[in-house]
Amino acid sequence: MKSLTTIFFVFVLLVSCNDNSKDQRIIPSSSGHINTLLVVTDNLLWDDSVGEAIRNTFAAPVLALNQEEPLFSLSQMPPQVFSGFATKNRIILKIEKGKPANTSINEDVYAKPQTLVVVSGMTNQEIIEQITNNASKIISVFKKEEIKERQRQINKSLFDDKALEKELGVSLNFPTAYRIAKQDGKFFWIRKDIATGTMDLMVYEVPLSNIKKGDSAVIDVVRMRDSIGEVHIQGPVEGSYLMTEEAFTPYFYETILDNKPTFETKGLWDVKNAFMSGPFINYAIEDKLNNRYIVIEGYVFAPSVEKRDYIFELEAIIKSIKIK
Repeated sequence: MKSLTTIFFVFVLLVSCNDNSKDQRIIPSSSGHINTLLVVTDNLLWDDSVGEAIRNTFAAPVLALNQEEPLFSLSQMPPQVFSGFATKNRIILKIEKGKPANTSINEDVYAKPQTLVVVSGMTNQEIIEQITNNASKIISVFKKEEIKERQRQINKSLFDDKALEKELGVSLNFPTAYRIAKQDGKFFWIRKDIATGTMDLMVYEVPLSNIKKGDSAVIDVVRMRDSIGEVHIQGPVEGSYLMTEEAFTPYFYETILDNKPTFETKGLWDVKNAFMSGPFINYAIEDKLNNRYIVIEGYVFAPSVEKRDYIFELEAIIKSIKIK
């Protein structure tokens, strides 16, 4: 009798496990290079106006780079061969013609983490309208997924940021490939050497009064970063220092970082009296509790090479910041 009871409980356990498995899928890990978008669409659509709309939207030039580089690197594949390893791409745009006009955002359909956006329409024009009308939302979710992936990679080997926490009361996740090149009180200059130059971060604080809200905010940000560059980031010749490129008007936005109001500025920098330049991205985070802005900026010096993914890495690091 005892053995029959044991068999019964084992049977119940197996049935229970099988029932649970119906609700749980084993999803493989996603893959793909950072900022590479797989576009699943018919070849005829890709070569026609739909493909043109996709390229104009998702391969549009990245703002505030020295040279033209696409927002995403596009790879196209017809639906008939979209299977197996191809379904593991981290970000996917799927076009479905002959269905009601719609745009849906789906997570972890074929792999994890994954963002799959499906755009449908009865005609080419309906599909194009869906892409155009939802472009900013689609780009935002794709970029969010890629930022998370870059941060996941960065978190594998983190630099000890205790000095930042002690002096500025902030934490920042950046990899051990970087080093603190300069610390002057509450100013930090963090650098990473690359084959053709450097990737740099600056972290510091300024009083809230340094940046006035309104139309003059961008002027205040430029004035602030130029004064910091003159004091802390000297160039290769006497009298040279890091400053904002005067011939290029920076892009300026209001956003949220670490759940706080933030000014985001993108533009080009150069070194006064020296032939050096590159892109920068600057965030001034309002910290009302401490009557200050925490300013964190990333910039790249890499002559004659593409810089999109370099500046993207710096953005991923910056967006990990936490004010204690």
